[in-house]
Order: sequence, then C-alpha cells, then structure tokens
Amino acid sequence: MAQSTAPDPIDFASLLCSRLCHDLLSPVGALNNGIELLADETDPQMREQCMGLLGDSARTTAGKLKFFRLAFGAAGGYGEAIPVHEIRGAVEGMFPPGGKLELAWMVSGDGLPKPAAKLLLNLVLMTGEALPRGGTLTIGAEDNGGAIEIVVRGEGAKLTFDPNIREALGVSDEDVTTRTAAAYLIRTLAEQNGGQLMISAPEDPFLMFGARLPTS
Repeated sequence: MAQSTAPDPIDFASLLCSRLCHDLLSPVGALNNGIELLADETDPQMREQCMGLLGDSARTTAGKLKFFRLAFGAAGGYGEAIPVHEIRGAVEGMFPPGGKLELAWMVSGDGLPKPAAKLLLNLVLMTGEALPRGGTLTIGAEDNGGAIEIVVRGEGAKLTFDPNIREALGVSDEDVTTRTAAAYLIRTLAEQNGGQLMISAPEDPFLMFGARLPTS
C-alpha cells in the first residue's frame, strides 16, 4: 500500500479540535440541561437529584479535560518528563474507578518522557473506546535498556475496533478524519521519536498495543 500523504498541520489541528468538542458535547450538554431543570424545579427532592446529576456531569467534564490536556495539549510544563501520578490521574479522570472499565496499572518509575506519556494516553483512550460494555484495561510501561516499553491491553464482553483506525495506525492512503485523527497522532509520535508500534491481530479476542520508544 502506498505511503499516505500527511495532512496539513492546520487541518489536522482542526480534526483534533472537532474530535475533542464531540467528546465533550455530552457531559457539557448534560450540565446545561441540569441547570435548566434546576431553574424551574421547586420540589426539594427533585432539586437534590438535579444537583447530584450536575455534580456527576461536572466531574466527567473535568476528568475528560484533564485527560485531553495531557494527551493532546502542552500540559506538563516545560520539563522533559510527566510524573506518573499525573498520567494515572488523567487516566482515572477519563475512566473513573468503579465504572465500566477496571484498570490494572503497571507503570514503573516516577515519570515518563512526554512523547511516551502522550503515546500511552492515546493508546489507553483508543483501547477504552473499543470496550463499550466495559471490561479490563491493563496499562504497563517501563524503562528497559534505554527505551520506554509500553503495553496497553483491553479485554471485555464486546470488542469494537474500527478497521479504518487500524489502517490509520499503519501505512494507509486514506484521508485522516476526526475518527482516525488520534490514530494518526499515535503513528506520528512513534515515527518521529524513532519508535516501534505493534497491535494484536483482528481475530484476537482482545485488543493489545505494544510500543517501544528510545530514550536517547
């Protein structure tokens, strides 16, 4: 298959922005609806329920924003590494404990280089979205002989992984879309940092990613 043509940087930024707006639309919309209900509601019990829904929506929105800031933005300051506790906090903000996904965290060390952290977060997002009915999300990373090795594995009752996303992770001549923008970002992060990216076979009953990024 022919090498794909890289999208224009502005077009790609627009695709990512569209993707983020789409993901934030639901919790922000729920906040707006809750506020409208609260304004018209006089029953104390119903108002208490509205406040509970508003709190849930606010936490969901804040969690997603925290995750997106690390995964797609320039968060983490000007240092070369992002602390592991910040990465874990972002993951738990996107997939809160007690939700549909059970997180198994196996990341060693105090921090990860920014490219490795962004790669890990985007792989986590992609894997989590492939498990709409929930399941187990295993996240591992360690510095092994001058390279960061990353493993993200998802397994659950229903596994849904778009073939177009799989193609975008490799060499594809298809145009990048809002659906495949994160996959293109993952591929670009790996290529620009001299890394390798691996993915489980389509027929496997699980989805697993492996990545190796040199640290020097």
